[in-house]
Amino acid sequence: MNHLTRLKSATALAALIVPLAFAGNAWAQDTVNLRMTIWSANEAHLAMFNEIAAAYQAENPNVTVTFDSLPFDTYTTTLTTQIAGGNPPDLAWILETTAADFVNSGALAPLRESFAAAEGYELDDVTEQATALWSSDGELYAYPFSTSPFAIFANNDLITEAGQQTPAELIAAGEWNWDNAIAIAAAVADAGHDGLIVRDFNYQIWQNLASIWRGWGASPWSEDGDTCTFADQPMVDAMSFIHNAIFETGAMPGPGESVDFFAGDAAMTITQISRASLLPQGDDAFDWDLVPLPAGPAGEYAVIGQAGIGVFANGANPEVATDFLAFMTNPENSRKLAQFFPPARASLLTAETLGLTNPLLSPEQLESVVIAGITNGVVLPGHEGFAQIQQTVRAELDALWTPDADVEAVLASVCDRIGSLL
Repeated sequence: MNHLTRLKSATALAALIVPLAFAGNAWAQDTVNLRMTIWSANEAHLAMFNEIAAAYQAENPNVTVTFDSLPFDTYTTTLTTQIAGGNPPDLAWILETTAADFVNSGALAPLRESFAAAEGYELDDVTEQATALWSSDGELYAYPFSTSPFAIFANNDLITEAGQQTPAELIAAGEWNWDNAIAIAAAVADAGHDGLIVRDFNYQIWQNLASIWRGWGASPWSEDGDTCTFADQPMVDAMSFIHNAIFETGAMPGPGESVDFFAGDAAMTITQISRASLLPQGDDAFDWDLVPLPAGPAGEYAVIGQAGIGVFANGANPEVATDFLAFMTNPENSRKLAQFFPPARASLLTAETLGLTNPLLSPEQLESVVIAGITNGVVLPGHEGFAQIQQTVRAELDALWTPDADVEAVLASVCDRIGSLL
């Protein structure tokens, strides 16, 4: 059956914004070229996406799908530039940090009716917790295709060579906490390697430090988003801990240092399970483990990154793009995506199911890191107008990344700068 015939109706917003684009369902016969922006250029990811696109094209020979990989560091800027220039993609990955901007702007086409009407879609299997960030007034505007907890990959070889207990041994002893984790990192650094890497932080993507500061119960702003809390004591304590790890103990590499955990150069890295594909194999392999984030002064915690896929309402092909997204995220393809991107479907959140597509991870790792993290995790901080907020905070935090920085004064300056933006 042609997948395009399974939808009961077109998306209402797309019909309002581009009322003449698909009159009489002419798109069912015309050639349609969909473009979807993503921020991964990973060959394994692209192979999977292209496999799903090929299966869709087999049912819809008139439709092709191209995946446009954009650099992560400038992804949102490039995407919004394309939109402002009148050349939006048909579909796009959207970061959790900018979800509010995209969901509330009217740029995205509504999805719920079309998904509910798609044969075999089982929309009720998609959890409310996963869709909360991408919904407004009961409507779904992006599909949360990846809800991925931050965790620590550990190089057990470097850790034991430095005379330290591994994270797994500390977990067994009930002593897996930030004090012990940073002590391991410092010992490995003293032994001539590097300690702890917060992947993709690079002294620019400061929100990734939430994977540490949440252990202190810290947040950049209040729950309602109206008040800056960078200068509150939990954040001061957490940032002081990070500053000390960089400039006092050397447990974390400093500004300008480029270190790759997956090349075997560091003890630990904080990242997400989609990075497991980077683990070296064969002669370059090392003994590694995947463990939850250490407990902080505020206790145990989990932080998740979430990515949604949305359809642009005023793109060239919103109805076809919505249909492809329904195909891409149906139960069968969600199972495939789970190989790299932890799913939003409750039926797939089992160690048995995740293990089929994540053979590198053990059932214990899947249970204690992935499933527990998704169940209990707090999403990375985001806010309306996040692009401007992110740049402003980054500029103010530059003063923090020096050995003699006054942590409290720097964080107070952050609040002075972003208070009006919140």
